Amino acid sequence: MQYFLPTLALISLVATGSPALAQTPEPLLGTQVEGLLALAKERNPDYAAMRFELTAANERLLPAGALMPPRFKMELEDVTKAGEQNPKLLPSDVGSARYTFSQDLPWSGKRELKREIASHETQAVLARVQQTWSDTAARIKTVFAQRYLVQANQRLVNENLDLMLQLEKVLQVRYAGGLAAQQDITRVHIEHTGMRAELVSLAGEWQQTQGRLNALLARPWDAPLAAPGSLRPLPEPSRLNFSALADRLRQANPQLTVESARVKSAEKSRELSYKNRYPDFTLGINAMQRQGSVNEWGLMLELNLPIQGDVLRSQERESEAMLAAAQSRQEAALNQALADLSDALSALDAARQTEHLMTYSLMPQADLTWRAALAGYENGKADFATLLDAQRQIRGAKLSQLKSQVDAQIRLAEVERLLGEDL
Repeated sequence: MQYFLPTLALISLVATGSPALAQTPEPLLGTQVEGLLALAKERNPDYAAMRFELTAANERLLPAGALMPPRFKMELEDVTKAGEQNPKLLPSDVGSARYTFSQDLPWSGKRELKREIASHETQAVLARVQQTWSDTAARIKTVFAQRYLVQANQRLVNENLDLMLQLEKVLQVRYAGGLAAQQDITRVHIEHTGMRAELVSLAGEWQQTQGRLNALLARPWDAPLAAPGSLRPLPEPSRLNFSALADRLRQANPQLTVESARVKSAEKSRELSYKNRYPDFTLGINAMQRQGSVNEWGLMLELNLPIQGDVLRSQERESEAMLAAAQSRQEAALNQALADLSDALSALDAARQTEHLMTYSLMPQADLTWRAALAGYENGKADFATLLDAQRQIRGAKLSQLKSQVDAQIRLAEVERLLGEDL
């Protein structure tokens, strides 16, 4: 018994966890989520592709409202001079040559509408750039939190595995003294095997999170990453008011900005379709050359005749339908974003409350249960199965606390994705 009590004290210390065993992680890439986000802004291929698309959209602004290039036409007449010569292609060798310069001119307002359509399309691309970054940042935050959970769970399993090894030593001493049954040692071995299998599974999850993070950072899948240091602090509950965040969402949500730009573009496209009722013009000036000199000048006015009323009305109805579709998509996007925001806030609040219950209610109770079971087992008033159950309760409480913390981080990332900005 004199060897048994110090060993039990050590077991109790391992089971409840000791701050002295904690180690400060090195400040390498992967320790904090902020460093991962900064690198992703520079290297994430999806975000880079959208930035290139924005550059291309900006370059479309100038051509959108520009005039069509002017045209030049040359006509050679009487190339044989009434049959006196073989056909010639030089203006000085033919009967006459006509030179025409012409310029197409759209109806008033059409160029401005095309520029506005291109501008709204560029705004939509800009919003898509922001949306791509918000989605990427949310994925990084989520994987980082999952990685933190895997690491903490590994540490928890290792602590419990050490505990089982200490219990096995105690049982060996008690078994030699006839104070423990063979099945108790068998139970310990079963616990060993289960924990080692769990560690193998967690090692696989660790590699998966490393591969997902490296893919988001455009690094080799097996590039080394530091272990997560700590989770981001959660905002105060007062900052998570649904009404206030819903107002921010309406103003800043990237998907809503995309849909708003599409609605404005569809409105301008509808106006342009109604402008097609009016003709476009072509202005030209021509010169006539005879016998090596220009001696005649002329002016030309040409216009198209929009007389196909059924075609024009069909184009107008198409533009009206496209506008209605864009407005419906905008409304659907708003409704979905508000619903997602409500879900994320509710889940975040539930995770926060669950963590509070685990920390201040279940874990102290589980610790008391463990200590009581340990004392009872020491005095022969409790069997080994009771001790194992108490140890599982402590482990379950700690794991539930960790899961609630990580779930809160994932929900916070979703809220920030919907808002398009960090809280």
